[in-house]
Amino acid sequence: MSEYNHYRGAIYHCTESNGVLEPNYFVDGLMVVDNDSGSIIEVGDFNQISSKWPNAKSSTHFKDSLIMPGFIDTHVHYPQYKVIASYGASLIDWLNKYTFIEEQKFSDETYAAKVADLFLDELIKNGTTTAMTFCTSHKQSVDIFFTAAEKLKLRMVAGKVMMDRNAPEALCDSVDGSYFDSKELIEKWHNRGRMSYAVTPRFAPTSSSEQLVQAANLLEEYSDNNGNKGVLLQTHLNENIDEIGWVKELFPDSKNYFDVYDNFNLSGPNSVFGHCIYNTDEEYKRIADSGSKVALCPRSNLFLGSGLFELDKLEAFGIGTALASDVGGGDSFSMFQVMNEAYKICRLNNYNLDPVKAFYLTTLAAAKVLDMDNRIGNFERNKEADFIVIDLKATELIKNKLETSDDINDILFNLMTLGDDRLIKEVYILGQNIYQK
Repeated sequence: MSEYNHYRGAIYHCTESNGVLEPNYFVDGLMVVDNDSGSIIEVGDFNQISSKWPNAKSSTHFKDSLIMPGFIDTHVHYPQYKVIASYGASLIDWLNKYTFIEEQKFSDETYAAKVADLFLDELIKNGTTTAMTFCTSHKQSVDIFFTAAEKLKLRMVAGKVMMDRNAPEALCDSVDGSYFDSKELIEKWHNRGRMSYAVTPRFAPTSSSEQLVQAANLLEEYSDNNGNKGVLLQTHLNENIDEIGWVKELFPDSKNYFDVYDNFNLSGPNSVFGHCIYNTDEEYKRIADSGSKVALCPRSNLFLGSGLFELDKLEAFGIGTALASDVGGGDSFSMFQVMNEAYKICRLNNYNLDPVKAFYLTTLAAAKVLDMDNRIGNFERNKEADFIVIDLKATELIKNKLETSDDINDILFNLMTLGDDRLIKEVYILGQNIYQK
């Protein structure tokens, strides 16, 4: 057997069996990680399994800490790093006033590279080890992002924005240009190491019918085959009332917003739709029937005043769902804060988002949305050892609050309501430390 490392401390992760969540909490736990592959060999109670693995190459003991799977952000925009917390505009105005102006700067490769590094640093220090991110319409923005992520050995998903209308001329591509640029990027990056490609029409209003056809062609050409993971698709759906009205004007023959994507063969198990606040029951049903997935973005929805999603409806229809930061519409990279706002939105809809499910929506459920649950999302055997170490004494408030209970549900709830980047003590990728506070 190859060499292995020990990581000891309180450990939490969630498994799922037949749709039932099973929290796994070890007050004094041990994670055994293969040193060569960076994969998990075993996780369990220290006293029960440590004797099976007596000759670790290294042993690390995290005290006053909680080891958890790294967070997975299923909808975020790396070019919007500097757009975060931009004042006073609804979605469409916000795009025109801030986002489209910032994204034009990514024609400069030096600028794009600087922002990519800043963005990845911010993800990591917030405990996010995998993200599905929009780049810009510039081909080089994708090359630069993947190159930066590859150096850190992160598992990442990204794609070039396809956008040939209703945006500044400097950001618009062409139908053929967008297709061939995307095709070249897929050939270069998809399934290369830990990188995956997402076909990325920004949203229906900024793509012509001809471009949406080409997006579907890419999905078809690079679908699952011979055991290789096919490309994903990411876009936006039913985020804003004005946006929905605009879609009706641009696609008058479609029954609803989702029907636009569905009619162009852009729905399916590899398709992830951001927001989904104003779905009709017909749309919920068709999303479910098509196997499409949803990324919910509570902080963005509140910051831009877009509306309140209905998690209970998504669950009732059996739709695969995860949480996301949606920076820069979202105003925090912290998935603790994303869970915090998701909890509040659910309460406004008379639904209780319990902490086990909240953390599930940022780890294993998110891995399932990205079709990566055989690789990441929890600590099952042979999965990749991407994990975070949470400082349970990071703030006086959290330290004192956690003294009142050792129940894992209480611990998780306090972390998601009181926590932020200060909680992240260390971050490990494939069992190797890449960040220490």
